[in-house]
Amino acid sequence: MKIKKALGSNRGILLKNTIMLYILQFSTYLLALLVAPYETRVLGADVYGGFLEASASIIIYFQLVIDFGFLLSATEEVSRNRSDKKKLSEIFTSVTMAKIGLSIGSFAIMMLLCQIIPAWEKKQTVLILTFVASMLNSMIPDFLYRGLERMSAITIRTVLVKIFFTGSIFIFLKKPEDVWVVPALNVVGNSVALLLAYVHVVKKLDVHFCKPSVVATFKALRSSAFFFFSRVATTAYTALNTVILDIITNSGASTGYYTSANKLITAGKNGLTPIADSLYPYMTRNRDFKLVKKVLLILEPIIIVFCAVIFVFSKEFCAWFFGADFAAAGSVLRAMLPIGVVTLPSYIFGFPMLTAMGISKHANYSTIFGSVFHIVLLAILFAFDKINMISLALSVSATSTAILLYRIVVIVKNRHLMYAKLEGENTDAK
Repeated sequence: MKIKKALGSNRGILLKNTIMLYILQFSTYLLALLVAPYETRVLGADVYGGFLEASASIIIYFQLVIDFGFLLSATEEVSRNRSDKKKLSEIFTSVTMAKIGLSIGSFAIMMLLCQIIPAWEKKQTVLILTFVASMLNSMIPDFLYRGLERMSAITIRTVLVKIFFTGSIFIFLKKPEDVWVVPALNVVGNSVALLLAYVHVVKKLDVHFCKPSVVATFKALRSSAFFFFSRVATTAYTALNTVILDIITNSGASTGYYTSANKLITAGKNGLTPIADSLYPYMTRNRDFKLVKKVLLILEPIIIVFCAVIFVFSKEFCAWFFGADFAAAGSVLRAMLPIGVVTLPSYIFGFPMLTAMGISKHANYSTIFGSVFHIVLLAILFAFDKINMISLALSVSATSTAILLYRIVVIVKNRHLMYAKLEGENTDAK
């Protein structure tokens, strides 16, 4: 009886939603991480880094344009209108139409760049397949499920589909020339997952496509623009390094070492993302600042100890995980480990905390600050001819730390807002 009551409470719903977000989000990165040792051994550092991972890093920029911050803005809109089916249908339709338009524009720009940049032209097929797979994944209306805090409805079927098609890589990827197979299987898997999601939205959630409205579509774009620029700023120091290595190096090996280490860091970061994602709508409604403190006190010490162990055995771990040829990736991983330490507090002190305090703009300002900080570091490295996989890894760690410090300073300076009643706040929800 106590368990049922707990699960029915606000924190109980938060816990359930967090677990489902973990399964859905982290499964994508976990599956990619599990198949990575097979891919690195079959493709080798040159093809793995120069084609597969470089393409994935390039497409991140186009995915950002397609997502356009809807994961935050639309989630908030859905959360505020969860009882209004008509409004939910309008949000669902306008966001979908906006993403379709952004996808068409992004694809046209990518094809143009493939004709201009030699390093992109040679991997055009892999780029196109990676783009389509990413676009289909972006079209899955997870913002709707997050806002409604009903992640269990979409999680299981989506994860099962992805497991099946990820497992198919072991069957169809046999030699370096088969590098296109990986994004092609992602295209098929994401297509099936998207179809199942749309069927569930219509049949179970009773949310339908309505007549597209140009005004509503542009309104959705306008409301997401601030979040979009924040995401772009973040990407300037996460994916840019890989793109730089891909362009300036004659071999894809350095890119392969960098991206393999970055894959481990990214998997760790995305393992923590669902905590912030589920806290975001919860903190918007409940402003439970004590919960934030508890989460950090429990999880952060575990993260620090784990990162310390990996630091000591980084080269051995990379050689064991990716293959003997990838021992050099251990040095990159070691330089990136500070990111693992600062990620959780940085995520939580971002939109979940700052939105609840009524100063969410600083979450965006902090990432813009981080982007500028990182570009300055890159300029300095370039001026002294010190750009390499290690210096780029250290620059990302420094930037991530700088963003966390910015957010901490803002929270400390505005800590009185934790106790202030915000306009339109429902005190009964606490």
